[in-house]
Amino acid sequence: MVFFLVSWQIVCTFVDVETKQTNAMEGLFREEIETRQVDMFFANEMGRQIHRYIKAMHGSLAMLEKFEARMKTLTVPQREEAMARYIDLNRKVVKDLSWRMLVARAIANYCDTFHYFISMIGDDETMSFYVTRMKDKYLKYHEVFEKDGKYGIKDYEGNVLLSPEYEFLRTPYVYVDDMMTMPIIAQKNGKMGLVLPDGSQTVVAPFEYDDISLRDVEPWFECTKGNEVELR
Repeated sequence: MVFFLVSWQIVCTFVDVETKQTNAMEGLFREEIETRQVDMFFANEMGRQIHRYIKAMHGSLAMLEKFEARMKTLTVPQREEAMARYIDLNRKVVKDLSWRMLVARAIANYCDTFHYFISMIGDDETMSFYVTRMKDKYLKYHEVFEKDGKYGIKDYEGNVLLSPEYEFLRTPYVYVDDMMTMPIIAQKNGKMGLVLPDGSQTVVAPFEYDDISLRDVEPWFECTKGNEVELR
């Protein structure tokens, strides 16, 4: 009788521990340490996605290595911001992307047991939380806005990158195999030029051209002034 009671207490204790561990695990899915680690592993996965995109677009090995070397020097938040800017100008990176798959890969790298991994990805609220979280981090698209008949550009937070003083703006959505910021084709006082969307109105090419067109390869811009053509 004593043996039975002791055995039953052991079984009850084991079940209670298992239940508490499960409940605790469910409560940990979105705690700070987990979100921070999933953020880090997801950044790695998004870096691989950009890597594959560059290769698919036949990017140069030198530029690919330069991209990866630069990523290694940045913190996770800096990498997220840099890749978001890259995606903004190369939106095909995330075209048809399975966000749940990338989240699942990030979670797999974080988890130390298969059971914990299955528990995390099997929880719909957890997966929805992380998918939404990652989209908020990486899909930060700018927008062109109009004021008094002139055009400017705002970032995803509404900060003005280009003040509304241009008659025409064209954002070059092109493949680039570096993390560089591409200038905007703009028209001011009837002349075309190139300006960076950096909040400082930095002019890359003076507003003296009759036309500026976008090329498929570097140099990216063909600038025409009279009968003269200049590549920039």
